[in-house]
Amino acid sequence: MKVVLLGRYMLPNRMEYPCQTIDISPGGVHLAAPAKPKPGDRVIAYLDHLGRIEGSCVRTTMEGFAMTITATSRKREKFTAQLTWLANREELGLPEDRRHERIVPRNPRAVLTMDDGSAHVIRIIDFSLSGTAFQSDLDLPLGMPVRIGSTLAQLIRRFDGGYAAEFRIPLSADLLDENLEL
Repeated sequence: MKVVLLGRYMLPNRMEYPCQTIDISPGGVHLAAPAKPKPGDRVIAYLDHLGRIEGSCVRTTMEGFAMTITATSRKREKFTAQLTWLANREELGLPEDRRHERIVPRNPRAVLTMDDGSAHVIRIIDFSLSGTAFQSDLDLPLGMPVRIGSTLAQLIRRFDGGYAAEFRIPLSADLLDENLEL
């Protein structure tokens, strides 16, 4: 399917790079990418709307590389449904398929606190009942528990210039608005 998604990928040397899908199927993806793995190299990619995929490079191309997608049959079924939705959403005028609506805060400044008590000012890009995306130049490991404002969270994804964090306990819908102090 000719579905264009932005994302990031990591090569065996643990370096991350931005990428964009050229075409994708439940079994493989062709990525436009600045750094090319060798055929056979393991690749982990995070694509918007699809999340984490992993597999092996099968060939390099002028634009980047093609890779297989390794997944369980259940994950492959979910992946196929997501791809179908993505391919048809613009044609059918479908809304975004997120668990919760995203809100851009009026005051994007927040404090990120680590387990060791160190605190860093971050800029909230958007947030929902279940998590937030924020800008930061910090080099943080995925899976790390943090506090964003007064809300406990865990880092789940890295993207160019920042991170996505999932709240430990979803926020209450009746308290959620763009003035919220996380």
